[in-house]
Order: sequence, then structure tokens, then C-alpha cells
Amino acid sequence: MIQVENLSKIYGTTTAIDDISFSVAKGEIIGFLGPNGAGKTTTMRILTGFLPASAGTAKIAGYDVYSQSLEVRRNIGYLPETPPLYTDMTVEGFLQFVARIKGMTGKTVTKKVNSVMEKCQLEDKRKVLIHKLSKGYKQRVGIAQAIVHEPPVIILDEPTVGLDPRQIMEVRNLIKSLRGEHTIILSTHILPEVSMTCDRVTIINRGKVIATNTPENLRTELSAGAGYHLEIVGNIQELIPKIKQISGVSEVKIATHDNNYHTLKITSELNSEIGQEIAKITVNSGLGLAEMRQTRPTLEDVFIQLTTTEDLEEEN
Repeated sequence: MIQVENLSKIYGTTTAIDDISFSVAKGEIIGFLGPNGAGKTTTMRILTGFLPASAGTAKIAGYDVYSQSLEVRRNIGYLPETPPLYTDMTVEGFLQFVARIKGMTGKTVTKKVNSVMEKCQLEDKRKVLIHKLSKGYKQRVGIAQAIVHEPPVIILDEPTVGLDPRQIMEVRNLIKSLRGEHTIILSTHILPEVSMTCDRVTIINRGKVIATNTPENLRTELSAGAGYHLEIVGNIQELIPKIKQISGVSEVKIATHDNNYHTLKITSELNSEIGQEIAKITVNSGLGLAEMRQTRPTLEDVFIQLTTTEDLEEEN
């Protein structure tokens, strides 16, 4: 549904995005993840026809964003980082206006507006002036204007920025409710946004795509930090060398709370199963195993690992 190939954008001597390629399947929600300044918004603006690319191609629903810009715009709904709202209009009046400029007429306008207000839970705000709404409700109106014409593709740029935790949850649930009916690309620098909302993630840093996969697969593939957390009672002096000798153990960190109680953080190598051996050695050493749990890297760990590695490579 979305196909980006070798896309670049250069402003003078500054390269905002550099030869990026990715695709989004029909009905999929993909997170476009990266730090501030990574090139996310530039990419969104090119996909929506707001900016021309310096090189490369992008297609949405089979239409080229440059040569078939009007067809692309008919097939997308776009929510920029700042929602494009006329705040002196009522919610209903604004959505009716948007529906008309997107080509709807007559009873279709009323039908589509009522439907989108129900979907975005705006029915009780129908006659309220937009400037009187909370930021969370304004964001809902922004999403409503993007989907009122039921486009196959929705592009959301930082849809939860500046919202409080409750508003973030409500907007996330709204986005998830659109899964399957629409293909969605969600640009964000907020990691929980991706893991809680998206089917797949594309990570961009310094204008380059550095990883694309499901959040779960990224954690598996880049598993630095995976291992076990142990709480042990007793003298661990003889235990530590034994654990370090286990095949697959890459690091052992110790925190001693008192002379008889210790916390061990054991890091494993990729695809190593060391849990049973650790438990066996610990119990056979006559020590008390108060707690043992497996630890896995979070998406934040993966993101930091990828972007840090990329930055170091750029510097070298």
C-alpha cells in the first residue's frame, strides 16, 4: 500500500533523509521511529505531497506521490504534528467543511461526519467550538478530519505529543481501532507508542533507515542485555567463577546488600539458554535462591543500541 524506494531530501548542504526504502502492507500499522531530527517529518511531508523529494520514488495505493499527487491526496488522510484545525468553528461544522473540500456532497457529508464523530467519540462535542476543547479532544478532531473520507492510507505525525497519560491512552486506542480498515504509518519518537500500537517498526537515524522488523523480532535479534536476575542468600565467593564458566554467559554483575544477600545480573550471549544451568549450580552450591527471573531487552534498549552504534560508525 505504501512503497518507498531510495528516497532522499537535501536542503542546501544538509541531507535530511538519505536513500531510505521501506514498505507498508495493506491494513498494517507501522511505526516510523527515530530521535528528533532523524528525518521522520520530512519523510511524512514527502509522502503527503507537501514536499518534493530530491531523489527516489514513493507510491501510495499505486500512485506516485510526485507525478500523481492529486490521486495520492485523495487516498490519504494526514494528521501533521500540529492538527490543522479552524478553532472558531464547531466540531461538526469543521468536519462538514473538511468533508466538502474532500469532494463529498449532500447526504453523504452528514453520513460520513456522523460516522467519524462516533468512531472518534466526539458526539457529545458536536456543537462545541474547537478552541474550547482540551488538547486530547483537539487531537481526536485532527484524526477525524484525516479519516472522514475513509482513505485507505492514514499518515500520523507525532499524534500523542503533548498529551497527558490518559489522553495518550485514548488516542492510542483510537488508532488501534482503525487497524485492518486502514493502512497506517505512525511517526513518533516515543518508544511505548510503537510497542503498544504498531505491528512493525522502521527505525530511522540521521536520515537513514537502520532497522525494520516487528518490535518483538527486534528485541530478539538485538538481544544485548538479555539474561537473568538472581537474588541469592549466602556466601557467593565460590559461585561466581562457576557461573562465569557456563557456556553462553558474557557478563556477571554483583550488588551486595549485606554480607549474606546478593543481587546478580547475568548477561547471556545471543541465542544462549543458560537458565537451567545457573539454577542447578546455585542450588547445588547450597545457597538460597530467593528469586530468579529472566530479563529481556526493552524496545528502548534496542533503540539505544541501534542509534548509538550508528552514531559511532558515523563518527569513525
